Amino acid sequence: MSSSNNSGGGFKSIFAAIVIPAAILVAILIYAYILGNPANFMENDPNNHPNNYLGIIHKGGVIVPILISLLLIVITISIERMLTIGASKGKSSVDSFVGKIRSLLSKGDLNTAISECDKQKGSIANVVKAGIESYRKMQGETALDKERKTAAIQKELDEATTLELPMLSKNLVIISTVASVATLMGLLGTVIGMIRAFAALAQAGAPDAIALATGISEALINTALGVGTSALAIIMYNYFTNKIDSLTYGIDEASYSIVQSFTANTK
Repeated sequence: MSSSNNSGGGFKSIFAAIVIPAAILVAILIYAYILGNPANFMENDPNNHPNNYLGIIHKGGVIVPILISLLLIVITISIERMLTIGASKGKSSVDSFVGKIRSLLSKGDLNTAISECDKQKGSIANVVKAGIESYRKMQGETALDKERKTAAIQKELDEATTLELPMLSKNLVIISTVASVATLMGLLGTVIGMIRAFAALAQAGAPDAIALATGISEALINTALGVGTSALAIIMYNYFTNKIDSLTYGIDEASYSIVQSFTANTK
């Protein structure tokens, strides 16, 4: 089980290392060729006023592709986490699986319980299977007393849990980081836009209306993108954290059932 977890963790680390530069590259291409398409501006000139929302976003300036890349990172990592956490739950519901295991353990049917773990798959099933296998091993152990056998089962459960849980929270730190960085980058874009707007107002004679509008657009677009990306990142982070807490509770509940069953059925 440790080898499969190590390989899975390695894949997820490589996945994150690929997603970040890929998101930056895609964001630059979107900014240059989709948002910056001359058709999005009056007289097909990007220096003129935009005539649609794509052109308006392009007027946000150089911070826009950074914010788009952050948004793409959140979306991509969120999809990956949904798939991973969904697979960690297994084929059937956690409550149903834990209920079956409890029933089988109360009957002492360890072989069927292990078969149920193989059918269920996922993180909870892996932990439960490790505990049941230790349970079965301790039943044939004569050199240890009941307390030591129970401690050995609990240790096996704890080790299996320690191996599984980090895989569930993998890459969540990226989402939590983006939640903070996106707001700051949006604020930076806003400051740059306002600097340009006031620079246009400070010109001698009549202010440059186009430069003034460009500066204000840059400020507002960056604020909107930054706040929107940050809000999405916070929502997804809390959603995944809640899912992981539910899985952790299921693992703890199943582990407790295994230990209690062994304690009740062993003299």
